[in-house]
Amino acid sequence: MILREFVVETVTLREVIGLLQGRGYVLLVMLLALPFCTPVPLPGLSTPFGLIIAIIGARLALGAKPWLPRRLLDTHLPPAVFARVFSLTQKIILGFERLLRPRLLWITASPRLEQLHAVPIVICAALLLLPLPVPFSNAVPAWGIMLMAGGLLERDGIFIMGGYLGTVASVAFFSAIAIFGVETVDFLWHWAR
Repeated sequence: MILREFVVETVTLREVIGLLQGRGYVLLVMLLALPFCTPVPLPGLSTPFGLIIAIIGARLALGAKPWLPRRLLDTHLPPAVFARVFSLTQKIILGFERLLRPRLLWITASPRLEQLHAVPIVICAALLLLPLPVPFSNAVPAWGIMLMAGGLLERDGIFIMGGYLGTVASVAFFSAIAIFGVETVDFLWHWAR
């Protein structure tokens, strides 16, 4: 959708939000987490995208209307970024479209529960902000964000539970880095490969 609208011109976040046609900030969170769901690194994007996701998640967790500063809304995103992201993640997008549906509705039965479910988005976004040169240091929290945001978007309790598992995995992954060091985690990754 965004690729069709912006083939040549650069895209701003404000224009992306306009194109989402009322589906809003939770869908924007998914769109911004999507580039990090593959092992292919996109250098320089995790910090700004993580910051935007963290701001939106924090507003949702507080029960406030999502909002972004004008400076972030006017951030230019080159269409090449979107082209690369969507070419790498088409299967993820199609899988989410097929699998997401309203389930276990009691998990999202009240606004308070929805606020609670936004907290893991903030945690994973804070981890995404860290520019670590470690394989999957972006992918692990990005999957937590994607699952939770998808669950909130479609009121899918199974995806929300998956989002919590993704958050636990993210915290465990980064705890291992903090305890054992980047070199140890990097060594284990290369050994496993």
